[in-house]
Amino acid sequence: MKLNNKQTFIVGLAFLSICAFWQMYDNIIPLILTTTFKMNETLSGAIMAIDNVLALFLLPFFGALSDKTDTKIGKRMPFILFGTGCAVILMNLLPIIDNSYYNNPSPFKLVSFVVVLGILLIAMGIYRSPAVALMPDVTPKPLRSKANAIINLMGAVGGIIYLAIAAVMYPNTKTAGLAHVNYQPLFIVVSAIMFISVGLLFLFVNEPKLVEKNRELEKQHPEWNLAEDDGSGTERLPKEVQRSLMFLLASIALWFTGYNAVTTWFTTYVNVVMGQGLGGASTCLLIATAGAILSYIPVGNLATKYGRKKMIRFGTLLLSGCFALGFVLTSLSNTITVPMFITFAMVGFAWASINVNSLPMVVEMCKGADIGKFTGYYYTASMAAQIVTPIVAGTLMRLIDYKVLFIYSAIFVLLSFMTMSQVKHGDQKIEAKKGLAAFEDMDD
Repeated sequence: MKLNNKQTFIVGLAFLSICAFWQMYDNIIPLILTTTFKMNETLSGAIMAIDNVLALFLLPFFGALSDKTDTKIGKRMPFILFGTGCAVILMNLLPIIDNSYYNNPSPFKLVSFVVVLGILLIAMGIYRSPAVALMPDVTPKPLRSKANAIINLMGAVGGIIYLAIAAVMYPNTKTAGLAHVNYQPLFIVVSAIMFISVGLLFLFVNEPKLVEKNRELEKQHPEWNLAEDDGSGTERLPKEVQRSLMFLLASIALWFTGYNAVTTWFTTYVNVVMGQGLGGASTCLLIATAGAILSYIPVGNLATKYGRKKMIRFGTLLLSGCFALGFVLTSLSNTITVPMFITFAMVGFAWASINVNSLPMVVEMCKGADIGKFTGYYYTASMAAQIVTPIVAGTLMRLIDYKVLFIYSAIFVLLSFMTMSQVKHGDQKIEAKKGLAAFEDMDD
């Protein structure tokens, strides 16, 4: 059994488009809210949490709905195409309203911005779970850590493309001292990336054919299924597997509480604490993303050899340590230094160790027909955490000090290390191959 790398890279185009969007969303929307609309950190944090509130309901719903959908182009593809199309149109309205409000402020324009933002987030919620569920749909269970490494690599590529474009289009030399920045060109570029990525996915991936092929393979390996027949013709999880799932979902919520606080507030943090603009913040995040890109494939291979759980716990310890170091470095210097670059590179490696292995552990515990639903569970846990963390972190930064951000994040990530010790399932390993046999999995 070997992973089809080419197929997995193409499937990852959907995640590339998603990550390009969310990287821009996390970077630009807080700046617009705090600079153009003059909102304080608590209110802007609450608006930034809207996507997570919506996702808490939308992602499980559309994940489960796509499980039951049956069309000629597949069960995930209709959601991916429709959601992306709506998002591409709606996202380009935001900078138009932003520019118009700056030139002539009015309550109507503020309300319009929030309403369009809300509808845009609904559009993204329609296809996020189906897009992520597509990978396990077409990948055998034992190979999902390797496949998820590639999927996350593609997501990181989407993020790094955005960060590179933002750093080039909006360097400090162009934005320093400006009362208002026009982000319309950046939104146009990101929407084009999303449109092209999903278009290529639709053209080159035959979802129904690949799903059927994977189902036939899983029928030959009933030992992969952790669910058991309850005597009524349906399958349920044994109690010990349910317990592992609950602790795994709790761990996901904890590390996202820490990590999302940094990704949401970092551009604002760098501006206030270090006097750096969007270009400086984007450079740091670019290095973190580059570190993740270089790590995804090795992390997937290490998980195959040492296990998913060990890699996740290692990643949480490293990530917590990096955030603690970030507090020290930003307290000692007002400029971005080489040690900060190194720290952010390690953040990328740590996050790769966590992210590559967490979704495969969740879907490892379900039967094939429930992949969309269990993907929804994964996002419910992550989004529930992200509903709270922008507001709480923003409030703490305003009431105490901006530098509390890294301490807050380090504590929550460390807590996830502890809860992961109670996860006993979902860590299916493959015996590592030696010699020339190790190269077989690199073939298409």
